[in-house]
This record gives sequence, structure tokens and C-alpha cells, in this order.
Amino acid sequence: MAVDTVGCQNVFYAQYVTSAVESTRDVPDGRRSWAVAIVGALGMVFTFGTVFSYGVFLDPFTETFGIKPVALSTIFSAMLFMFFVGAGVMTIFAARVSARMVLLACAIATAAIAPALYVVEGYLGLFVVFVILGLALGTAFILMAAVIPQWFEERRGTATGLIFAGNGLGMFILPPTWQFAFERIGVREGFLLIMAATAVGFVFTGAACRRPRWVEPSTMATDEVVRWLGQMSRTRTFRLVFTGVALSFAWLHMVTAYAIELFTYRGMAGAAAATAFGAIGGVSIVSRLGSGYVADMVGFRRAFLASLSCSAAGIALLAAPQLVMLMVAIFLIGMGLGGMATLYVPLLMQIYEDESDTIIVGLSNVAIGFVAVAGPPLVVGILVHTGSFPAVIAITFLVAVGGIWTVAAGTKGD
Repeated sequence: MAVDTVGCQNVFYAQYVTSAVESTRDVPDGRRSWAVAIVGALGMVFTFGTVFSYGVFLDPFTETFGIKPVALSTIFSAMLFMFFVGAGVMTIFAARVSARMVLLACAIATAAIAPALYVVEGYLGLFVVFVILGLALGTAFILMAAVIPQWFEERRGTATGLIFAGNGLGMFILPPTWQFAFERIGVREGFLLIMAATAVGFVFTGAACRRPRWVEPSTMATDEVVRWLGQMSRTRTFRLVFTGVALSFAWLHMVTAYAIELFTYRGMAGAAAATAFGAIGGVSIVSRLGSGYVADMVGFRRAFLASLSCSAAGIALLAAPQLVMLMVAIFLIGMGLGGMATLYVPLLMQIYEDESDTIIVGLSNVAIGFVAVAGPPLVVGILVHTGSFPAVIAITFLVAVGGIWTVAAGTKGD
């Protein structure tokens, strides 16, 4: 029988080329995976950075729209609620929808509200605008945090660190960017410009970010999601892990409520106190990158617990009166924050299946959202009642320790 050697060579060559292309592109940890991570990091800049810039909005919006700061604070609280809880609930029940389509919908939503301040004037109009903004930013964050790490297996920690470095960078640069835009070109014009940039960023992210071909999207219908959540909620691991995630971030929102006032009480000027608080986010950028690399070597559980312990140590040092100890506290809190923020998603993905990605991350967002709303009023009330900082620092420290214990107990053996 004659053998078609040329045909065999062509087949083998085609298989070799296909294998070579896949080895650098559409495989875990390949070239395409890193491209998706880089684009995701750029998209992440626009999520937390804007949400945590609400302090910059108060005075300019009061002057422009004539709305009192107390009323404006309720608008920004609604934005935070929608960012965490609203977006979390929506992604839980929209797990079957294409990640790419959801991200592009977020881009459309931000583009639609970009010129909104030229139209709305009163409280209700602003309330609607910021509710939409919070929902769009929160949904984009969850999709990127849940989907992009699935492009990696061996270097998932490092890649997640890169993604969340974009998040930290946004928290570092967007507040002064909003401030600069409001002062130089005006509130309406600045909002239009930065929202347009956000929409463009989400378009690029949506174009690049899809679930990798080796991960099947969730096929659960709404009633199946409800039953699954009901079953999971009855397990000890589920209750401990998600309580732990909530407590692990509760301390951050508690510290945010009194940090600048504490720094001023310790002798810093107002601008220096704000800069010191911003340094927590700046330090976290470094640890977001480094913690992922460390986690690839020691495991996500150990690295997460070490990061949370680092933050707890920093919180304890806030009680020290010496300024040098305050600087050490800021450094430790920032280092711990970066590691926690980077590692909690891959830690959850290690416990639960990748196919449940947006459900799990969405659920964690809901848990974090409730403590984000409840934590600051609690510590402010205690501070007003006691008139001193040791009590709120002690409670914040105990919350962080509670996060360490519950996460350690819930992930034991993973």
C-alpha cells in the first residue's frame, strides 16, 4: 500500500502549528491569558477608584446643585450599596449571561450617564445617576475579578495580583483626578470626561474579557441558583467562609470612617492626614503584585491569612501615640490590604467550582456590602459616645481577628 508521505507531513505540520499557537495563546497561562490580565487591570482602575472618591464629590456637588452634604451622603451611600449588594445580587442571578455582553452593557450604562449632569438638577435625578453608576461599576468589578483569573492555572496568584494592582492604582489616582477635573473644568464637564473614559475602558475590557474555552459557564436557571444557595448556606464551610470574607473587609470600612480624624488627632495637618490615608492605598499596590507571586508558592489560604494578620497588627499599632508607630501602622495596613484584596477571589475559587464564578464572587460582594454600610455608622457612633479612639481601634482590631479565625476555620484542609 502506498503511503502519502507528503500528506502525512502536511498533517503533522498543521498539528504542530496549531499546538504551537495554542501554547502561546488560548491555553492557561499563555500569551493571550496575560493580554487579558493586562486589559483587565486597566479596566479595574475605573471601579473602586471612582466609588471611593465620594469624599471628593461633596463640596463641588453642594455648590453646583445646592444640595446639602447630608442629603448628598445618602446618594453616595446608595451608590456604595449598589456597587456591593446590588451588583452582587445581579451577577448571582445573571451567571448564565456572557461575561463579555455584561461588561459591554456596563460600558453602555456609563456612557449613557456621562452627560446626565447637564440634564438632572435635583436630588432625585442625582440619586438615579449614582445608583446606575454604582451598579455598573460593581458589576464590571465582579465580572473581571471572577472571570480573568480563570485564564491561569500555575500563575493564577501572580495574574490576580496584576489585575488587582489596577484596582489599587485606581484608588490611588482617581480621587485626585476627580478633584483636578472639578476644579479645572467644572463638575458637569469633569463628570462627562471621566465617565466617557470609564466607558471606553470597559469597552476594551469587554472586547478582551470572555470566559476561557476550558471553563463552562453556569447553566443554572434562577430557581436552581436559589436551591443551590439554600443548600450551600446550610454547610459549615459556606457560613464560615463568607462570614470571614465580610469581617476581613469590615475593618477597612471602619478604619476609613475615622482614620483621617485619628491622624489629625495625632498631630498631622489636614493635608498630611489625607496623604497618610492615601498612602495605605499606595502601599497596597506593591503588595497586590507581590502577594499573588507569594501565593503561587505557599498557597492562597496561607498568603491570605498572613495578609489579614499583617493588617490586624497595623490596626493594633494605631493605638500607639508615637508618630513613627503610626507610620509603621499605615505600612502594615497597606501591605495587608493589598494581599487580602488580591487573594480572596482565588481563595474562593479554590473552594468552589470555576463554573460558579460570578455567583461566588457576587455573593462575597453582597457580604462585603452589608458590612460596608453597617461598619462606619457603628464606629462613628461609638466615637461620638466615648469621645476617644481606643474603643473604636479595639473593636476594629477584634473584627479583623474575627476575620482571621472564621476564614482559617472555614478553609481548613483546603
